[in-house]
Amino acid sequence: MADPAPHEECGGVHAVRPNRSRESAAVAVLGTGSYLPDRVVTNTEAGVHAGVGDAWIVRKTAIRHRRWAHPEQATSDLATAAARRALDSAGIDAAELSVIVVATSTPDRPQPPTAAYVQHRLGARYAGAFDTNAVCSGFVFALAAAESMLARSGGYGLVIGADIYSRILDPGDRKTVILFGDGAGAVVLGPATGGRGVSGSALHTFGELGDLICVPAGGSREPGAPAAWDSGRHYFTMNGRAVREFVVRNLPRLVKQFLHDSAVGPSDIAHLVPHQANGVLLDDLIAELDLPEAVVHRTLVDYGNTGAASIPITLDVAARRGALNPGELVLLAGFGGGMSVGLSLLRW
Repeated sequence: MADPAPHEECGGVHAVRPNRSRESAAVAVLGTGSYLPDRVVTNTEAGVHAGVGDAWIVRKTAIRHRRWAHPEQATSDLATAAARRALDSAGIDAAELSVIVVATSTPDRPQPPTAAYVQHRLGARYAGAFDTNAVCSGFVFALAAAESMLARSGGYGLVIGADIYSRILDPGDRKTVILFGDGAGAVVLGPATGGRGVSGSALHTFGELGDLICVPAGGSREPGAPAAWDSGRHYFTMNGRAVREFVVRNLPRLVKQFLHDSAVGPSDIAHLVPHQANGVLLDDLIAELDLPEAVVHRTLVDYGNTGAASIPITLDVAARRGALNPGELVLLAGFGGGMSVGLSLLRW
């Protein structure tokens, strides 16, 4: 295997931690869970105000349906439901958790963290709880943070990716309104046995490209005043062409670097769980990633792009189908706003 480009050529600010120190203990995924709202939104419904129909959306994205939350549902509601299913899967009581991390870019409120609501509803009274926001890479960033904490301190943790993008989409913007769905996915982390565990993570941020994906208004730079609403600056925006170029240019080489640093060959990867951004984009990426033995898991056909939830939802679907076998290597590959790339390697 040829050596990939050195770290300094990867761009952005990044941290690679493929190897654990001697003082740290192995941490594994002990259970998974997910939750999708029961409201199914067809391509016809999603694209009606944008002037596009089912055939156009399928050709551009491979998405056929998505789920949108009901008006009374908030991100913490979806996150809590997914968390309960993950806890049941792991056989862990919420009171045993020492940390809860929620990855989301659509929190219930700017303050407090959505994780605080989840912690309370679960009854996880001993768990510290906080949010992370790396947009669609958020779950992998949150997983790396929680795994690092647990590797040092022991105990159990809960990592959740949850988003309700339907609340921030411009109904008339065909580049975005057709892509996104709502949902949540979760994993329980704890002491690893039998060679299982999170083998490593690599987190990359290209902050100079931060405005390619953003919600302009609603923060301290541009508060959500009536003028912002009138101009539509409270909506999610994305430079689709530039985002695609970023992903195709950067993700394959960052994956190759990560595998090299982890002393893992491309043919060792049994499963790829990528961010479910766009089916056409994934087809192009898979060819470039050159993972000859990897089964690529997809849920976007039915669920669309669920932001930070897409990787844990897809992981849960694969796990519950019995598709992941003990000892197999699973590569998680997130990419999204920031711009960011998050990679994690699991020994199942």
